[in-house]
Amino acid sequence: MTTDNQRGHIRDRNRFQSLAVIAVFDIVGPLVAYSLLRSAGQSAVTALILSGAFPALSVIAGLIRHRRVDTVGVLVLAGIAVGTVLGQLSGDPRLVLVDGSVPTAVFGLLCLGSLWASRPLIYRFAIEFIGADTPKGRDFESLWRYPGFRHTFRLFTVVWGVTYLAEAAARVIIVETTSTGTALTVSKVMPYVVAAALIAWMTVYGRHARREGERLAAEAQAAEAQAAETQAA
Repeated sequence: MTTDNQRGHIRDRNRFQSLAVIAVFDIVGPLVAYSLLRSAGQSAVTALILSGAFPALSVIAGLIRHRRVDTVGVLVLAGIAVGTVLGQLSGDPRLVLVDGSVPTAVFGLLCLGSLWASRPLIYRFAIEFIGADTPKGRDFESLWRYPGFRHTFRLFTVVWGVTYLAEAAARVIIVETTSTGTALTVSKVMPYVVAAALIAWMTVYGRHARREGERLAAEAQAAEAQAAETQAA
């Protein structure tokens, strides 16, 4: 039987493996490959296209391992494909670098578009991460009936959508105004900085909202108790 400590070790190991994959395939690998290819005399376009094989392999491996289609992964592959085609046709390395802005902008638009759906996108990601078929997932899903909970996840979705659209625009500006090497470095690091900032904000806001909800519930309960005492008197 798996103990809590063993489950904790498994979670920690999985997190470490995920971080290692990100570091190797999404950040360090492409940057090192680009530098080596440029040193070997390859053009900026060729070096960028070949270095893009690292994140593409990471996405494909994830799809094979989990045996399901990952929306973000598909968007990443689409962005790489667009950048590769544009780079080959134009010979302009800046168009290859814009590939990262494609999935970023699409994701931002999907977030905002999901506000008109029955459940916003960030809520769907949260329930998928927790596990809809788990006891914790079912408890989490049951909270949707509360207006405050729905408001919180709609707000999360708005903030993620607007932030990712702003990031896509910022990356285009950086590509247009800096060197290829600098733009590549920023394009590899920026998504994780932005995601970390958003998750940190969600955590802080979520704790504040939970405390506020508990306070309001306590006040309502106290008011009901006082009303009952008044009627009894």
